Amino acid sequence: MKHADMKGLYSALLTSFDAEGKINEQGLREIIRHNIDKMKIDGLYVGGSTGENFMLSTEEKKEIFRITKDEVKDQVKLIAQVGSINVYESVELAQYATELGYDAISAVTPFYYKFSFEEIKAYYETIINSVDNKLIIYSIPFLTGVNMSVEQFAELFVNPKIIGVKFTAADFYLLERMRKAFPEHLIYAGFDEMMLSASVLGVDGAIGSTFNVNGPRARAIFELANEGKIQEAREIQHITNDLITDILSNGLYSSLKEILELQGIHAGYCRKPMASSTEAQKAQAKVIYNKYLAN
Repeated sequence: MKHADMKGLYSALLTSFDAEGKINEQGLREIIRHNIDKMKIDGLYVGGSTGENFMLSTEEKKEIFRITKDEVKDQVKLIAQVGSINVYESVELAQYATELGYDAISAVTPFYYKFSFEEIKAYYETIINSVDNKLIIYSIPFLTGVNMSVEQFAELFVNPKIIGVKFTAADFYLLERMRKAFPEHLIYAGFDEMMLSASVLGVDGAIGSTFNVNGPRARAIFELANEGKIQEAREIQHITNDLITDILSNGLYSSLKEILELQGIHAGYCRKPMASSTEAQKAQAKVIYNKYLAN
């Protein structure tokens, strides 16, 4: 397999903000250390949905890339999500992350406007041809409205610098077809709650928001599935999905931050217009933590 060094489990990195919505550098560093030291992840996916990226300025995105690289050094792999509907911003971010030494860049499919596939293809070519780096497509149709076929992925993969995809979709038929069609490309599962199913179909790793708090279980599911120990993996997926169900019903990003706060990590507030936790949500986050995650 090409790019075998990029396989594995990546936390979609949360961003710590203070009450005024500014980046909390110390809190961000604490989240990073927790992911490396306690969650034992293989890498960080920086600047994705979980990082509240699409509510940030270009300079704020750069600041997060810089702080993360400075804290991580070369301890784990780093993927910078640079996608935007402003392709000039994407190029600027891709060049910045590449200069910092990120192992790869990633870009969400351009959203909001109904772009044609030719426009999407030109967007990816513009970004990756601006840097000496590797690119992972970020496919998340339920948020972007962009569905691509195996044939369209094949067109994108003609460019040797486009090495894989973060596959955040529940279409396991498409996932199986892609795994068969592109054995040399990296495929990362993007839905934490469907990790076992994706692992059985042969993904190379996964990128998940709940890995920030549930990394060891994610690792167990992935490794047991790869060893063919499906029953054992299924039991851990059941517990993981109970946890995910409770987190989602309490507010995804705010709950993840509250769970980290309970462990002494200054994960902070969510970026407006996203709401931060109410007192009731904080109380429920403590219940969730004690039920599933406290040692």
